[in-house]
Parts: sequence; structure tokens; C-alpha cells
Amino acid sequence: MVKSKLQLGLTAGIVLGVLVVDQLIKIAVKTTMCLHEHIRIADWFYIYFTENNGMAFGWQFFDKIFLTLFRLIAVVLIFIFVRKSIKRGANTGFIVCLAMIIAGAAGNIIDCLFYGQIFSESTPYEVAQFVPFGTGYQELFYGRVVDMFYFPLFEFDWPSWMPVVANEHFIFFSPIFNFADSSISVGVVLLLLFYRNSLNKHFNEK
Repeated sequence: MVKSKLQLGLTAGIVLGVLVVDQLIKIAVKTTMCLHEHIRIADWFYIYFTENNGMAFGWQFFDKIFLTLFRLIAVVLIFIFVRKSIKRGANTGFIVCLAMIIAGAAGNIIDCLFYGQIFSESTPYEVAQFVPFGTGYQELFYGRVVDMFYFPLFEFDWPSWMPVVANEHFIFFSPIFNFADSSISVGVVLLLLFYRNSLNKHFNEK
């Protein structure tokens, strides 16, 4: 019982912590930078303000409303899974990974649900401002996710003798992402690396 309460508290703390950090960074970027403005931290690290309608790292496969609803349903299902896992005596590290995934997904859900309602449009020439709720740049559920972390670790031009990609410019790592995306990615990677057996065990039991 004590362990369960501690794990529930830890889950709540991780979710709250990630949400606060994620939203503080996004609001700071959105209210101080023009769209596509960038700040060079190092040759391999930039703060580059962009927005996207899709999933993590700017990928987009489905309609916006579907993606937002999918995130909401996914967060609810994962939270239910966390509750059941805690009751079954799951490893604390396993719970932490799931909490990071929930937190990251919830962070991007906030953007989708509310940013279009509370912010004016971000453009390459104007910084967004807070506006009265409902008078923002887009309808409920259609807000855009704020991204800002850009790590072009190295880049080069493909040699002219290479087929298909000859003379094209290659950048690694090119996606622009946010703190919530990082939380999801770290949670998933740690889950697969260290808790794959726990995940399989819980699904098999179900």
C-alpha cells in the first residue's frame, strides 16, 4: 500500500514537473520570438522557433482533430495502465517511464487544445501575444504545437557520384522538437531498453 501511494505520488510529480517546464519554455519562446527566428547556442544547438500541426518532431500523418483526440485517448489509456501496473506491484522505474510518456503527451495536448484560443498568430514579423480566451488564431483542438530545440549535429553535401542523393545537403539531426517530445522519447527508449520484459509481462497477464 505504501509503495503504491509513493508510486502514484511520483507519477503525479513527474507529470506536473514536465508540464510546468514544458509550458514555461513554450510560452517564453512564443511570446519573445518571431516564427522561424533562431538563437545560436552552439554550432550544433539552436533555439529555433517553429510550430507544427502533427505529432512528435513535426511529423504529420493524419488530420489535426484526429491527432488531438488520439493524444487525449492515449493519455487516458496509459494512465489507466499505470494505475493497474501500480496495483500489480510494478517496478518503480517502469512506472517512471510511463509517467514521462504521459507527461510529454499531455504537454503537447495543451498546445493543441488551448494555444489557438489564448495566443495571437505567430508570424515571421510579429511575436505572439496573449489574447482573451476564444479570440486567438485558431479554434479549440486546432492549436499548433510549439517546437524549439534544433540539434544539427553535423551536415555535409553528398558527393556527386552518389545515386539519388547526389549533391543534396544532409543534416543530422534535423527534426525540431520540444521538451514534451523529449520526455516521450526518453520514456519510450528507457522502457524498451530496461523494462521490455515488464511490459510483456503486464500485457500477457492481461
